[in-house]
Amino acid sequence: MPISKDNVLDALGHVIHPEHENDIVSLGMVKDLVIDGKKVKFALKFKKSNDPFAATLRRACVSALKTNVDKDIEIEGNINIKEEKPPVPEKPLSRVSNIIAVASGKGGVGKSTVAVNLAVALAKDGFRVGLLDADVYGPSVPKMFDVEGIRPSFEKVDGKDRIIPVEKYGVKILSMGFFVDQKDALVWRGPMATSALKQLISDGNWGELDYLILDLPPGTGDIHLTMVQTVSVTGAIIVSTPQAVALADVVKGISMFTGEQVDVPVLGLVENMAWFTPAELPDNKYYIFGKEGCKKLAEEVNLPLLGQIPLVQSIREGGDVGEPVAIDETNPAYQAFNSLAKEIVKAVDYRNKSKAPTKIVEITKH
Repeated sequence: MPISKDNVLDALGHVIHPEHENDIVSLGMVKDLVIDGKKVKFALKFKKSNDPFAATLRRACVSALKTNVDKDIEIEGNINIKEEKPPVPEKPLSRVSNIIAVASGKGGVGKSTVAVNLAVALAKDGFRVGLLDADVYGPSVPKMFDVEGIRPSFEKVDGKDRIIPVEKYGVKILSMGFFVDQKDALVWRGPMATSALKQLISDGNWGELDYLILDLPPGTGDIHLTMVQTVSVTGAIIVSTPQAVALADVVKGISMFTGEQVDVPVLGLVENMAWFTPAELPDNKYYIFGKEGCKKLAEEVNLPLLGQIPLVQSIREGGDVGEPVAIDETNPAYQAFNSLAKEIVKAVDYRNKSKAPTKIVEITKH
């Protein structure tokens, strides 16, 4: 009677692993079974190659096959010991195509407003978008999406607890604001803040994204350095108002990203609060913070001006009530963010065609 796969597996089903008290077939230990006439070959999979039961189980397999299948079966020397390789952990954000850092030289220029509305505008254009609120000291993204008080759920992925981002307006969102009481001030030392940010990056179950927008804290500091040391940032955009005191800090932000150690491309500048337009006079422009300061600076530093966002009441109101203006095509400010999103897409496409992927920064101490 010819030797069959079923005969072999039935016989090996009599071999019990002493530690697990179950047969090696049920335990999934029998791998790569090959039958050629009377010659039978397979591997026994163990968690480690020097498993103390390996030799005992190999002898038990030989005995079981000769007893229950065929006494002349050619099996000696044909049972290999195979080590079970642990799954290679997925690198943080490995399924994210483009990571865009939204930064500002100083606070109060509307960086988070730009980041939120940019993410929403990209999602409305059909892209898969995530938004990571990396401003761990002052997370404002939950309020701007009206998702304060929500606690993200967790799910097991490859044996590890992963955070499921909150989703609204087509954008996947994670923020430290989801994990702390909104009334409590965050008083953290640098290492605590950077550790929290790393956890949001590594534990977030983002899935596949075309764009992940990073809303960075204002200025330049530990959070920025942690970000470029943890993930490959495709490019950065710098948000500023037109006034001179804000523009002076923009140059510092550009230098941080384009410096030799960091070397993250700056995609361009965004001029926020470019002019004031009253709701009752939609065609009027009042240059409260100066006229086209960001545009002039962009020309000086040879970077594109990606967009100019007007100072209109509805943008502020939308952020306060969690309804970004980028969701409302009837809002006069909608077009500004829609145009910005399209310019960002073009800038990223050009960057990816003309430059190699950004390397994760390795800071060495001298």
